Amino acid sequence: MKNVSKTGIARIRRGIRKYSIITLASVVYAAGVSLFLDPNNLAPGGVTGISIIVNRLTGVPTGTMIFLINIPLILLGLWKFGWKFILSTGYAVLAVSVATDLMAPIGALTEEPMLACLTGGTLVALALGIIFRQGATTGGTDIIVKVLRLSYPHLRTGALFFLTDVIIVMCSGLIFRNIDVVLYAMIAVIVMSVVMDVVLYGRDEAKLIYIISDSHEEIAGRLLEEIDIGVTYLRGEGGYSSRDKKVIMCVTKKQQAPKIEEVVKEEDPRAFMIVTSATEIFGEGYKSIFADRL
Repeated sequence: MKNVSKTGIARIRRGIRKYSIITLASVVYAAGVSLFLDPNNLAPGGVTGISIIVNRLTGVPTGTMIFLINIPLILLGLWKFGWKFILSTGYAVLAVSVATDLMAPIGALTEEPMLACLTGGTLVALALGIIFRQGATTGGTDIIVKVLRLSYPHLRTGALFFLTDVIIVMCSGLIFRNIDVVLYAMIAVIVMSVVMDVVLYGRDEAKLIYIISDSHEEIAGRLLEEIDIGVTYLRGEGGYSSRDKKVIMCVTKKQQAPKIEEVVKEEDPRAFMIVTSATEIFGEGYKSIFADRL
């Protein structure tokens, strides 16, 4: 009974933490829309962009429109991902919709289009990334993107948002009949795409390093002891000399890469070293291979 109660309490705490983060992120999202994008006629794509356009045509509040458009999309998400996903997504949609309408009377915090698109796009993308990390979405094209990721997992989330958003931004040009507004909205879309990928993948980015050296034992020993990273030996053969060689392979956080380079320089200035970027790492110290892909 004690173990059951502890498990239940831990689950409740995780749930409270999850929905608290979603609530905060939803408010940040709404601030980006109501205080920067919407009042400056910037429709940055997605359901939010469509809602801003419809608001100008019908007068229906943007937040309310976000909620109405999301109803059929949430049903799609229910079919594809089940109740657990939709519960958190439905909550995020409701929170974003309510917060957007509540903040709308405040109006624009800046009427400078460039500042509005940069700040609004950054806030929206930051909020989206945080919500995605909690296993939810803000509905709309978020659900469509998540569905696409099931079939095309190699595509990055930010890139998929970019493709869907461009179409909506182009449509906004027909409504507002202002090329400047379209161009600023495109800047917002680009900012959102970049910021979202940073939020979702930036922490996972690491350096993949290959080291070919006759002093491989000394180098590997120092990497294990001084920098505390794992190393793997790969077997190689010199194309010219036909000599067997041990190739050191290691993965490390970006900030540790210079330390590795320094160790190699000290042990063997003539070593051959290849340093490349690894955008996603699974395993101990990084992401779990069993975690949901974002």
